[in-house]
Amino acid sequence: MAELAEQNARAEMDVALDAMVAAPPLAPCQPAIDRAHLARMTHGERDLEREVLQLYATQADLLLGRMGQASTPAVGALAHTINGSSRGVGAWQVADAAAAVEADAAEGRDTAASVERLASAIRAAQVQIVELIRN
Repeated sequence: MAELAEQNARAEMDVALDAMVAAPPLAPCQPAIDRAHLARMTHGERDLEREVLQLYATQADLLLGRMGQASTPAVGALAHTINGSSRGVGAWQVADAAAAVEADAAEGRDTAASVERLASAIRAAQVQIVELIRN
């Protein structure tokens, strides 16, 4: 019974992740998720990796969505949270993009372009997360 519930939960997460993911980048130069770093952070436990990645993908999507209605200081704070979470799972490109948004917000600059780059990096990470969870 518990196994069936777990399978249903995974199937629901697959559908949710599919809905969040846009098309992958045309020519990714490096993986969006550093698997070696993630394995170190989760002590190589694959189930924990999947759970952490699912939570990360959901959190990144929610925080990115909140940026659309947020003030510049709030955008910076949201980007700071994404930056920290991204470093935890080895999503270096997302972390770098979030740091750029944070810097723009701290300087009072328009964050629209840097938020767009962050959104693109998040989508690339989510594509790889879906692939990693399914395998």
